[in-house]
Amino acid sequence: MWAAVAVMLVPSPDSLLLIRRARREGDPWSGHMALPGGRCDPQDSDLIATVIREVGEEVGISLERGQLITALDDVVPQHPTLPPVAVRPHLFLLPARPSLTLNLEVSEAVWVPLDRLLSSQTFQSVQIETSTGPRDFPAYRLGSGVVWGMTERILTALLDEIRRQES
Repeated sequence: MWAAVAVMLVPSPDSLLLIRRARREGDPWSGHMALPGGRCDPQDSDLIATVIREVGEEVGISLERGQLITALDDVVPQHPTLPPVAVRPHLFLLPARPSLTLNLEVSEAVWVPLDRLLSSQTFQSVQIETSTGPRDFPAYRLGSGVVWGMTERILTALLDEIRRQES
């Protein structure tokens, strides 16, 4: 199964959008901080169509293919109890912060400055209770929540690339 998420960058200050998934029974990612996006539907022509559709549904942003910069490396869950899904992140550059309209799948949305994510004080280890007991995970600690798991891996790869380009 495939899914697609959007990393949407906006200027002034350079920021990206994170959402908190609404709490839903049976959803292994319920309540998590994440990037907007979701599963590929049969009517989607490709994963870009998937992410454009999902972002429109979840946060009310009308993305355009012309705003797409690149696709990032695919990620998959690292825990065997999670559903078998491959997630393709897509990097979009938007000219300004669009207004947001959250649907029932999203309980919160926040624009997070890149400087905050790049700060060594934000990136820390957190202990998360899993089905096999407590485990430590790398994470971004934000005032609105903790970003860990697949979203952390997507952001870390992106932030590492930003650091490489800046040096």
